Amino acid sequence: MKKLFNSLNRMADDMIDGFVAAYPTIVARGDNPRVVRRSIVKPCDEKVTLLIGNGCGHEPIAMGFVGEGLLDANIVGDVFTAPSPDLILTGLEEITGKAGSILLISRHEGDVINGNAAIMMAEDDGLLARSLLMYDDISSAPKGLENERRGAAGTIFIYKVLGAAAEAGMSLDALLTLGKDVRARTRTLAAAVAPGISPLTGEVMFTLPDDEIFIGMGVHGEPGVGRRKVGPVADLVEFMVAEILTDCPISKGTPTVVLINGAGGTTQMELLTVFAEVTERLTEKGIPIVSPMIGSFSTTQEMRGFSISLFTPKHDMLEYWRAPQRSPNFPQIYG
Repeated sequence: MKKLFNSLNRMADDMIDGFVAAYPTIVARGDNPRVVRRSIVKPCDEKVTLLIGNGCGHEPIAMGFVGEGLLDANIVGDVFTAPSPDLILTGLEEITGKAGSILLISRHEGDVINGNAAIMMAEDDGLLARSLLMYDDISSAPKGLENERRGAAGTIFIYKVLGAAAEAGMSLDALLTLGKDVRARTRTLAAAVAPGISPLTGEVMFTLPDDEIFIGMGVHGEPGVGRRKVGPVADLVEFMVAEILTDCPISKGTPTVVLINGAGGTTQMELLTVFAEVTERLTEKGIPIVSPMIGSFSTTQEMRGFSISLFTPKHDMLEYWRAPQRSPNFPQIYG
């Protein structure tokens, strides 16, 4: 498949060039060109700052979520490659003040290793920096081993809730506690219909018969845990919702946020159809849906598929989820 780029080693940098040129009132390059930060930020001595390092190729996450009420910075690695500890440390040094900072780490091996190393280096340098591990993919480890699960689209709830709480002045320790509680209340399951193409190799990330769907596909094309035959989307969604609710039951009457995330090559028509089916399944169980989010936010190039994330917020979490924000690519939350 043809892709538009100048050279393999300039992919991330050319993308960042376009991004900061498009949104100069919201984002800017940091001292290191791979650090994308808010162009205007509250003094770091007064506000806990949030940042994340991740490989590019999944946009709009995470670069597109830098802005007021969300992330203060994103350290951008190469395609599907976690940024180095030194590069993450550069971002931490630039935006960490007396109030401290939290490095969000989506649980994937390279991100965890490099992120933890950067935090240790930052602490050695006298910075008040902590990490928060994010995970939500029920297909990647069994119930009871939640801390071994991969980070998936449900991590978006942590970005937004903690971003709003930090903007409101919440302390470092309180934010870490809040983030862990949001994480515990979130579950995600994905399905892939067709593979994406790696920009680095030009090859498909996995193979799949035309009449089959992968269940549990990861954001880097990691293998799913099972397959189903192609059929009505209602049957697929019924299965996926049942799997999520088996892993983490939701009591009747519990307000629940639904996030339907497209993998990159899935149309809005398809995503809205999935949401309609999720709504029907939850309504049948007496579970009210509040403030949903539907679109392609954590992507894997042009991979076709979607994920369903369910989040059962406490009242304050829901208010933070709905709070105003100003970023290039996070949507307005309604309902």
